[in-house]
Amino acid sequence: MSVLENYSRSTLLLFCLTSIFVLYRLALYAIATQRRDKIIRDKGCKPYKNYPHKDPIFGFDLFLENSQLSKTGGFLDKVCERYARQNTWTYSQLLLGERVINTAEPENIKAILATQFKDFELPPRRKAAFQPTFGHGIFTTDGVEWETSRSLLRPNFVRSQIGDLDTFEKHISNLIARIPRDGSVVDLQPLFFMLTMDSATEFLFGTSTDVLLNDEASARGEKFSDAFGYATEIIGLEARVGKLATMLPNKRYDDSIKFVHEYVGNYVQKAVELRNAPFSAEKKAEEGQKYVFLEELSKTGMDKKKIQDELLNILLAGRDTTASLLSYTFYILARRPDVFEKLRAEVMTLSSEQPTFEQIKNLKYLQYTLNEVLRLRPIVPSNGRCAVRDTTLPVGGGPDGKSPIFVKAGQPVNYHVFVMHRRKDLYGEDALEFKPERWESFRPSWQYLPFNGGPRICIGQQFALTEASYTIIRILQAFKAVVPQGPNTPLLEILTLTSAVRGGVQVALTPA
Repeated sequence: MSVLENYSRSTLLLFCLTSIFVLYRLALYAIATQRRDKIIRDKGCKPYKNYPHKDPIFGFDLFLENSQLSKTGGFLDKVCERYARQNTWTYSQLLLGERVINTAEPENIKAILATQFKDFELPPRRKAAFQPTFGHGIFTTDGVEWETSRSLLRPNFVRSQIGDLDTFEKHISNLIARIPRDGSVVDLQPLFFMLTMDSATEFLFGTSTDVLLNDEASARGEKFSDAFGYATEIIGLEARVGKLATMLPNKRYDDSIKFVHEYVGNYVQKAVELRNAPFSAEKKAEEGQKYVFLEELSKTGMDKKKIQDELLNILLAGRDTTASLLSYTFYILARRPDVFEKLRAEVMTLSSEQPTFEQIKNLKYLQYTLNEVLRLRPIVPSNGRCAVRDTTLPVGGGPDGKSPIFVKAGQPVNYHVFVMHRRKDLYGEDALEFKPERWESFRPSWQYLPFNGGPRICIGQQFALTEASYTIIRILQAFKAVVPQGPNTPLLEILTLTSAVRGGVQVALTPA
């Protein structure tokens, strides 16, 4: 009997504890439901549309479609089609069983990035994809850690550094030397990625990879560039499609991460060993000394791993975004001789002289052209956040899509800048046309976000635009015509963490 009694008592105790736990969870659910119902009532929230999945449980239909489009291109056009199919600018879809809200509404994006900034943070999926390579840096952290990163990095993008054009000049001269002068075909896109890797590493590390020189000394830098590029390709796939797309073992990916860390780590070690009394970037520029981002960062006292993480985060922004912008620009210029001629006429007001920072800023049509490239081909075409608490977004609910919508804690929200930039109700009936002249009078707000917005707006925005502008000027001074080569196929993207031209930028240039 004693064994039976003990067994019964144990069973009873387990039953009681289980019941208490279940009741506790039910109570929490009831409280959360009541709180959420109150938010919905008070804010006037209405339901949003759900994508009509063939697989309504996990959404494998879109997962498979997205995976295929990541290989072939056309993903961005398909995203536009999905919005058109839903006939709304805010709807939800399933991503491997998780309900994700998609939006291309300026007011919603403004809320996510600015007015309700503290209600959202980076999605766990993005952090999980980024952190093996990029660690804990400005693009992978939130809250206090992110604020610390931003405050440490911002002084390194002062006007005196952005306007240091001599570094650009050296590497752009190397690029121009790689362009055939006999009218034969050249793919500009890989050259642009070499250019931005060379200039970014010199700015960051004090020593350039010099991959444009294509000599024995640059072999290790070229290996680093290739490893970095492949790592970002796999990270982009996982962040965009889901972990399931990258679950199989990938030795090349693992080796790429290892080499990227080893390459950057060597520079960090040397900088920490040479650490001395800090002084500002402005003072260094005044004294005529070469500014090195890594050296200044090492003087903050942060540990080597943190320095490495921040360097890699900034390298990501400094390399990929500018190279992609230049690639899209010359792809379009080769197919729009009217824009090319007008742009070159403006550039040639500078003759063949090396432009100053002030002269670059005074070339209005150049600014309009870059604005228009970034509108139709934003380098980061989509992004996302995750709600950290129960909250709302201003629009997207109800039959007309004008009512607020409820966003529960933990729910991901993707915002598609690529889609928003092409909306005819925001840009006019000619929204799909490449038209730099629209920027003569158009004054955008939250409907134009090539560099994000709010507290997390890109701190290297002017650095990227200056390098892109300078590069365009020097190429147009050296060449008087550019014509497309290769098959006349639709413009498709290749997506890593940014968007670039699938198939490259095959052109022939005529020397001036």
